[in-house]
Amino acid sequence: QVQLVESGGGLVQAGGSLRLSCAASGLTSSRYVMGWFRQAPGKEREFVATITWSSGSTYYADSVKDRFTISRDNAKNTVSLQMNSLKPEDTAVYYCTVRRGTAAGATRSEASFASWGQGTQVTVSS
Repeated sequence: QVQLVESGGGLVQAGGSLRLSCAASGLTSSRYVMGWFRQAPGKEREFVATITWSSGSTYYADSVKDRFTISRDNAKNTVSLQMNSLKPEDTAVYYCTVRRGTAAGATRSEASFASWGQGTQVTVSS
């Protein structure tokens, strides 16, 4: 069972930056896809970005492309989400997640991801 722990959320003004981190334990091979989802108040959880554990291939939602960057550190078993040019509509609880696979863009379905972190709040003020 993969366990995930997020950190790095907080309050930032519009146009600012935040970096989220996710520490993963229990990974048994390199055939994983790590990802971030987010859930704003009153809305469904939505896909943000994914990265393959082996090659580092990435896939982004259109709403964050060119502003957010997902990366991984295999030696430290961590996945990060660098968020720049933040907007008030980026306000949400951000969740780290993982699924088995080797293609970052194979699916953005929440149901395909097996393990989830507890979430970290990101608030962007206008």
